[in-house]
Amino acid sequence: MSPEDEVNERPETSIIRIAASTDLPAIVEIYNEAVAQRFATADLTAVTPVSRRVWFDEHDPADFPIWVLADGGRVRGWCSLSAYRAKRAALLGTAEISYYVARDAQRRGVGTALVRHAIAEAPRHGKRVLFGILLERNLASVSLLTKCGFELWGRLPDVALIDGELVSHVYYGRKV
Repeated sequence: MSPEDEVNERPETSIIRIAASTDLPAIVEIYNEAVAQRFATADLTAVTPVSRRVWFDEHDPADFPIWVLADGGRVRGWCSLSAYRAKRAALLGTAEISYYVARDAQRRGVGTALVRHAIAEAPRHGKRVLFGILLERNLASVSLLTKCGFELWGRLPDVALIDGELVSHVYYGRKV
């Protein structure tokens, strides 16, 4: 997806807010759509709300929030900041950004809104550097991050094996 492929802006009725524990099933459902697509995550099997509970609980909204974009009460996408090399004091200002959009809400500005929100909010959470780790063939995410001011910072060639195909990991980062 290229930036011009985003055919609609996010609906005016949508809100971005900190995720509540009641959002976990929707977050998991959206994530599992990405697992099934085979290019948006390196997970190969679906996850469950139970298996993601620890991950969710580790995201203290004060330091490493998870945000959801909800429209009409329905979660349409989510974005998280996660610790990079947790508990290493020199790296506390750095976070990994992740984001996923429901398949039927893609190309409507949801991903862009979530990433821009995370960039704007990151300093309030003590973050000065954000980076995303992508599968190189995830061109929609490469395009989105580039549009939002991220640059290619690194490439790990052929580190993922997905359905018999070797895929590289790329790191896109930016200062906030």
